[in-house]
Amino acid sequence: MVTAGLEHSGLIDVLLRWAEAANLQSPAVLTIVTAALSNLVSNVPAVLLFKPLVATFDDPRRAWLVLAMASTFAGNLTILGSVANLIVVEAARAGGVEIGFVEYCKVGVPVTVATLFLGWLMLAWL
Repeated sequence: MVTAGLEHSGLIDVLLRWAEAANLQSPAVLTIVTAALSNLVSNVPAVLLFKPLVATFDDPRRAWLVLAMASTFAGNLTILGSVANLIVVEAARAGGVEIGFVEYCKVGVPVTVATLFLGWLMLAWL
């Protein structure tokens, strides 16, 4: 419903112009923007927001692959990046193990940056 509302409101046209200006077709830029947006609004809404944009790209197949890779790996950045992370933290807490936000980020940030970089590298050269 949100995506359809955005399409009908004309905001998608604004996003298309912004995407062109930001060079969102570049795999590196798409990776970074997807990772950031996935952590702001979660990965599924982020992908839904990109859906109308990707269809306009010169290479939509590669863009979909970049979007899938980046939105998936982005969930590892912080505890809030994925529902699975929250479940693990709550299960650990129930077992007497506390995992704090900063403690998680000490592992999550470098792992996410490394996997996003490797994923981008592989997809940029396909």
